[in-house]
Amino acid sequence: MTARIEGIGASAGIAIARAFILENPSLDVSVKKIDDADAEISRFNEAVDKAKVELEAIKEKANEQLGEDKAAIFAAHLLVLSDPELLDNVKGKIKDDQLNAESAMSEVSNMFISMFESMDNEYMKERAADIRDVSKRVLAHLLGVQFTTPASITEKVVIIAEDLTPSDTAQLNREYVQGFATDIGGRTSHSAIMARSMEIPAVVGTKDVTKQVENGQLVIVDGIEGKVIVDPDEEVMNEYKTKQENYEKQKKEWAKLVNEPTVTSDEQHIELAANIGTPEDVKGVLENGAEGIGLYRTEFLYMGRTELPSEEEQFKAYRTVLEKMEEKPVVIRTLDIGGDKELPYLDLPKELNPFLGFRAIRLCLDKTDIFKTQLRALLRASVYGNLKVMFPMIATLDEFRQAKQFLLEVKEELKSEGNEVSDEIEVGMMVEIPSTAVMADQFAKEVDFFSIGTNDLIQYTMAADRMNEKVSYLYQPYNPAILRLVKMVIDAAHKENKWAGMCGEMAGDATAIPILLGLGLDEFSMSATSVLPARSQLSKLSKEDAASRAKEILELSTNTEVVEYVNKHFNA
Repeated sequence: MTARIEGIGASAGIAIARAFILENPSLDVSVKKIDDADAEISRFNEAVDKAKVELEAIKEKANEQLGEDKAAIFAAHLLVLSDPELLDNVKGKIKDDQLNAESAMSEVSNMFISMFESMDNEYMKERAADIRDVSKRVLAHLLGVQFTTPASITEKVVIIAEDLTPSDTAQLNREYVQGFATDIGGRTSHSAIMARSMEIPAVVGTKDVTKQVENGQLVIVDGIEGKVIVDPDEEVMNEYKTKQENYEKQKKEWAKLVNEPTVTSDEQHIELAANIGTPEDVKGVLENGAEGIGLYRTEFLYMGRTELPSEEEQFKAYRTVLEKMEEKPVVIRTLDIGGDKELPYLDLPKELNPFLGFRAIRLCLDKTDIFKTQLRALLRASVYGNLKVMFPMIATLDEFRQAKQFLLEVKEELKSEGNEVSDEIEVGMMVEIPSTAVMADQFAKEVDFFSIGTNDLIQYTMAADRMNEKVSYLYQPYNPAILRLVKMVIDAAHKENKWAGMCGEMAGDATAIPILLGLGLDEFSMSATSVLPARSQLSKLSKEDAASRAKEILELSTNTEVVEYVNKHFNA
């Protein structure tokens, strides 16, 4: 009998294949007393070394297939395996408590996992997942247990699992793995992000797909609507084969728009840009026909390593991106570390509420040596393309003035040293704090542009952590409160003849696009794979009609009412 399981569509597409249940082997640990602590520590070191070799190979493969920013996950795993906090604690238990390596590793890793999972911070919870992944790998070597890895799959399947670790996802072979479905996870989990990069249909957060599916059963994964269909009958099978064919045809239609400008049905040009994390991501930007880069997240240069990147290293990365984009606009955001992104080699204070703490521009204005190195690299690279510099997490006008003044001082210093620097650099800021949106009319007098970061703006406005499942219902991108703030920012920019863009997830959201068009947004920046669907959608929309509708939308009361309005008037 056909069963339908609801989940979260994490990566678009339709996959139809037999189920492959990816089960974790038993890693049950027996507590044993040992006589020779040195020999046991040696056995533990050997298991850690084997795990490191495996992780290096996975990291290399991820780097080749997915790019540096995704491979950074495994650099972080390797750092866990070099962390004296973890290793010394395990060795201490072996030596002081005369425990076997398996039980010492299990006890210490569980302690760290529990500690991180109890923190009210999604980044810290992700660290718990990293430690779990790494400790399982070490325990498997200590116990002599062989893992079933996705790399061993040699036939077309849909993977069913409680969760896919980053290591699992990096080993997926697109030729055989048609899609996957998991019990847990969300759109921002490592596996979901990787699935979108690899264009593998995925549904996550089903709660119990592993209990409802057996090995070898025919399964449909609908990553568009977030559904898993088990044992489909002939009618359902035909329905989804048609849906799959239509989606593939749609992708081919989108591909025809690669070299086309983004123009609405009433001939209004809209700029579609892409977000990137590393120079390698520019390939996807160009392949998907983006008209610029609306957000280059420079923090990936700083992550997955043991020391700060040098000025020269940064200069080469920025120059590469600017040259590859050939005078198309490139908005580079200065270092946005803190909140959900930490650097182990920077001894930053532990904070109860890191998202509202010492991060982004606040950190840069305090640690000016780090900020100066980055600004020097950016300014030196400016002569190789169309650079726009953007400061993140600006809360007050004084912060923006201070950051811009510092940039101008660095520019003069470079010129006095004989370095060439472009005089055409626009300097703008992220709008992700409600205070900034409310005061946008004042900021607009001094910035060259705004880029609205909706991911944070929504959670700060609604006072709801977007990663917290208990309050995730409050993460409402279409709430009229959010839309009114967005409108304030756009209007303030236009009043001063400045432009306003958006680089949050909302910019590539099919429901939000007609609203944002109507509100007058100038630039939409999104993941590269969303550019062509967005271009296709915008070509069917009239900016004049969207503007008229936007006035009505702003008078609505709830997120739900806005969605219903968009579905009725734009998707009919």
